[in-house]
Amino acid sequence: MNALIKSATIVDSKSEFHNETVDILIEKGRISKISKRISNPDDYKEIKLDNLHVSQGWFDSSVSFGEPGYEERETIDNGLKTAAQSGFTAVALNPNTNPVIDSFADVTFVKAKAQNKATSLYPIGALTKASNSLDLAELYDMRNAGAVAFYDYQKPISNPNLLKIALQYASNFDGLVLSFPQESKISGLGVANENVSSTRLGLKGNPGLAEELQVARDLFLLEYTEGKLHIPTISTAKSVELIREAKAKKLDVTCSVAIHNLVMTDDKLNDFDTRYKVLPPLRTKGDCDALIEGLKDGTIDMVTTDHNPIDVENKKIEFDHAKYGTIGLEAAFGALQTVFTTKKAVSLLTQGKARFGIKETYINIGETANLSLFNPDKKYQFDKADISSKSKNSAYLGMDLKGKVYGVIANNKVVIK
Repeated sequence: MNALIKSATIVDSKSEFHNETVDILIEKGRISKISKRISNPDDYKEIKLDNLHVSQGWFDSSVSFGEPGYEERETIDNGLKTAAQSGFTAVALNPNTNPVIDSFADVTFVKAKAQNKATSLYPIGALTKASNSLDLAELYDMRNAGAVAFYDYQKPISNPNLLKIALQYASNFDGLVLSFPQESKISGLGVANENVSSTRLGLKGNPGLAEELQVARDLFLLEYTEGKLHIPTISTAKSVELIREAKAKKLDVTCSVAIHNLVMTDDKLNDFDTRYKVLPPLRTKGDCDALIEGLKDGTIDMVTTDHNPIDVENKKIEFDHAKYGTIGLEAAFGALQTVFTTKKAVSLLTQGKARFGIKETYINIGETANLSLFNPDKKYQFDKADISSKSKNSAYLGMDLKGKVYGVIANNKVVIK
């Protein structure tokens, strides 16, 4: 693939061309020249877009696509196309499929389905067989097949000894274990943040305590085993404090936060709109502020869309019975820019690759072209026309966003929406 990008501002602090507006020549998938002005050498495809900015490719550590088993929600093919149009050149795929991704063959299947796409797919294998929290899955075999981590998506490991064994076993091959932060006996049947709003609405509460107890337990287990732990999608101020203390002890722990938990609060539930039924639930303004501060000081390592397509039959029902989840790839950049600068938003979207064993690339001559293309200043209201996913369960519908994504150049392919 050969292309010439015209008049693009580079946003990449690791590049010698950071903040410069330049032309970028790409030949055979590699950056061959960066200069103020480059003439088209051989009638290459020219990319010239309004207020064009480019950064190194973005990464999302938690996406769900449904396939195999839930293709009515999303397919791998359309999911990766959506990711590319949303600026992501790499995504880690959750194992919440049917059957659950818990074997060498399952990992091999999803990797094969993702071949020859602009966006690279990195499978996460289930931590336990069928994600049932009873027996460890074939972790080492899945690692050999290409799994980058192990996680029972949104299912807590209730047995602490099982998590202890998982951390010890995975440390033998530098495996990354993920543990969902929720103590189920405390959360019970709660469907919304336990707060004034849940009481007023008559919804069963899921208190922050349920998350914080699990985080504290998992950090104790991590300290004991000296393993490698990632805590996905934290949502409370106390969780940030606990992880900050653990990092001060030099424990090998990282964590992420879902973008919707940064920009939305439980006030969104006033109309019982199931688009806002997510797990962990939307919390308070104080929690949002603490999460944002945690990203600023490095306590929280990465953001994720926690993109989870749900079919309309499981969303357009009573709040108590609706499934958890929102799609988020398409709105990620625009939503982040409502609380962060462009430079910080881009930095957050490119963090986390190394933790999941993914090679980082920078915008320098000789590097592989792995680029996200966007206009950081475009303001708009997110609506259904902005959704590329098969499912339309977006919590961001009607939200004022800042920043429009054009697409990506990656894996020797150009995808422009």
